Amino acid sequence: MNQDGLLSRGMIWAITAFGLLVIYAPPLYLLGVSFNPALQPALPHVSDVTLKWYLALVGEKQLIAALEQSLLVAAITGVLATGLSLLAALAYVELHARRTAWFLTVLLPMFVPGVIQGLALSAVFQRAGIKAGMMTVIGGHLLWALPFAFIVILTSFAVVRRSYLMAAADLGASRWQQFRDVTLPLIRPGLVSAFIFSFLLSLNEFTRAFYLAGRQNTLPVVLFGKMNSGASPTIYAMSGAIFLVSVFCVALVAANALLKRRAPQ
Repeated sequence: MNQDGLLSRGMIWAITAFGLLVIYAPPLYLLGVSFNPALQPALPHVSDVTLKWYLALVGEKQLIAALEQSLLVAAITGVLATGLSLLAALAYVELHARRTAWFLTVLLPMFVPGVIQGLALSAVFQRAGIKAGMMTVIGGHLLWALPFAFIVILTSFAVVRRSYLMAAADLGASRWQQFRDVTLPLIRPGLVSAFIFSFLLSLNEFTRAFYLAGRQNTLPVVLFGKMNSGASPTIYAMSGAIFLVSVFCVALVAANALLKRRAPQ
């Protein structure tokens, strides 16, 4: 490789590293603060690192209740978003003349600001006599997560070659059998990725939940309220734990994609 090529590659890596630093520095700083024994948002000395505030989370009943609510909402949202996105992706594959219109229709909620979407849904639910609660939050989160899950699943359909389905049809397989025995096994990694992606989007979503939550708020809403009333070290611990769980889930998605790529075709 010539000198110009090395210089170009070095600049690309430098820009990439700077971008990653800007993105991950704040959550990594927050994670470091969560191990600080002092009552201040500062990085601890190596000798002072402690799990004190993580252990103190057990006594934070409000945070634990909010976490349980968020996990339940995220799990239901993940299942619904994955199932509906699969149906939307199957419809896209079957459509021809109006495929672009269908694609843009499914993606539309992605471009609606969370404040507008949350406020609009809140007004609609109130007008319909639906009380704010877990189901209204799920409705808002589902609209948010659905387009992303749709893109993930639709991308996974690239491995489903039409020749596979034609061969199954020649062997007498019905449309349902083709989907169950050919399509579904091939797109399973995409379904797993879509669920995890939707789960994380719901777990960390604040704006829509702020307008749609009932008596029991989700974790981001509770954390926002506690930060405004005075930061507590347990907030940093909870935030650090959520960050680690999110990184773990993303690692699962990456490992899932890597295993699929290395699997024999």
